[in-house]
Amino acid sequence: MPKIIDAPGILSIEKWTALEAAHSSRIQPWVDAFHERRKRGEMHPVHDFLFDYYQCKRRLITEWHPPTGVVLEGEQARKLLKEAVYSEDHRGVFIDPSKLTENVVSRMKWIIQLLENAQTRRSQLHCYGLHEWAMVYKGTCIRHEATPLRLSPEEIEHVIETQTIRCTHHDAFRFFTEAAQPLNQIQPRRDNRSEHEQFGCVHFNMDLFKWCYKLNPWISSELTLDCFFLAVEARELDMRASPYDLKEFGYEPIKIETPEGREAYQLLQKQIGELGRQFAAKFLKECCKLTLPMDYLSQ
Repeated sequence: MPKIIDAPGILSIEKWTALEAAHSSRIQPWVDAFHERRKRGEMHPVHDFLFDYYQCKRRLITEWHPPTGVVLEGEQARKLLKEAVYSEDHRGVFIDPSKLTENVVSRMKWIIQLLENAQTRRSQLHCYGLHEWAMVYKGTCIRHEATPLRLSPEEIEHVIETQTIRCTHHDAFRFFTEAAQPLNQIQPRRDNRSEHEQFGCVHFNMDLFKWCYKLNPWISSELTLDCFFLAVEARELDMRASPYDLKEFGYEPIKIETPEGREAYQLLQKQIGELGRQFAAKFLKECCKLTLPMDYLSQ
């Protein structure tokens, strides 16, 4: 079974409980705010996406876990043994790589290939966030129906018809209206994602958060939260550049229908993509802490 390549580190109870507390203080306000909105029957068209669309179990991001290869000292660490992936020896409690399942390894292999391919690809910085516009173009229903549009349907049609749509992300493309899909230069499918995904895409950068929790707990809590907050930034850019009016929520639009707006979008898009590359590299490094059996890799 897989073995840790690096020699494991040992964290004293003081150190790992401090990390646990810092993790909670970082993420809990976001989870609490989401729950409070739900109680009041309110929706946030920007931030709720991180909880509704990704449908991550809350405990996967609120409960801290150590990185693979780290041993936790102290009796308090034994609370983690309720999860099947943990083991204990004379040093303390740790995530046990011998408990990696074939299903998890298969998922890890797919994600690694996706990210490695994207790392070799140049970021495309000329999409201008038009995917959100394509989702309402000549449509009979609006995805965020509780949020008003800042432009008329005719103005949205003009923007779509005078720009070039270059969406490379299948999970965005599949929400295009029927009229908008043929206008996209690329026709991404679920089965050819590795051929198109790239770090200029805000949705691909958001998905780094998804890949982290899909491999929980094999990806560290720290990186998972880094990717969560990158997803927040990407989602805010995504919606500010959309045809929706978000002033009620404190967001000024990035008017990509203008040259100035497109330039502003590209700058933020590039910054997010550069961070995405860095986090993807960390993700791959964490995966490489495990040696995967050759019979898995050859499948």
